[in-house]
Amino acid sequence: MTDRTSEVGGARAELLDLCARGLDWRVDPARVLDDPSAARPAAVLVLFGVLDAQPARTGEPAVARDLDVLLQRRSGTLGHHAGQIAFPGGRLEPVDAGPREAALREAVEEVGLDASGVEVLGTLPALPVPVSNHLVTPVPAWWTHPSEVAAVDHAETVDVFRVPVADLLDPAHRASVEHSRWGRTVRTPAFTVDGTVIWGFTGIVLARMFDALGWAVPYDVRRTVSVR
Repeated sequence: MTDRTSEVGGARAELLDLCARGLDWRVDPARVLDDPSAARPAAVLVLFGVLDAQPARTGEPAVARDLDVLLQRRSGTLGHHAGQIAFPGGRLEPVDAGPREAALREAVEEVGLDASGVEVLGTLPALPVPVSNHLVTPVPAWWTHPSEVAAVDHAETVDVFRVPVADLLDPAHRASVEHSRWGRTVRTPAFTVDGTVIWGFTGIVLARMFDALGWAVPYDVRRTVSVR
């Protein structure tokens, strides 16, 4: 971990560097797609910024206390990933020039984000999501001028919130989730903040990004939490 992460501006610089060099998702064999060419392309906006209203509560955070990330809770009626915590995003549409445009467009549609206040920093390698047959590209971004956000379409999103990154990194808030997929038990990273469990695709992306950025703090990987 470098001293730069003690300042929010340093975090932005490290995110830019991560986009430039990329990372290995270390995909579990159970997440490998049978036919990647048949998967539907999608993108999510991993939006970091400065949180003024609710700074981190950890004693000695690994990053600036006011560094946060935007998340949303999906509707419980959706066919896939119902009720889970997710990044704003969705499938690429014909109007999109690529993942960057798709992630930003979806965020505007889902949470009412003002795109003029967002700086897209780059893209990360696409990550397969076998349960819905998608190949999802995470698009890290920086909130230069934060705007009001809220669930726009309650059929898709029921809550929108900003979480201090330092709270996610707190070892007391780290855990693993064990779930069954195609007859085998899979263990994936999870975060527990204020009674909310962040796991699945979102948990994997955050955990691997934090590892690659050098922000992660050692935690008890044997601790597991249950999800419905």
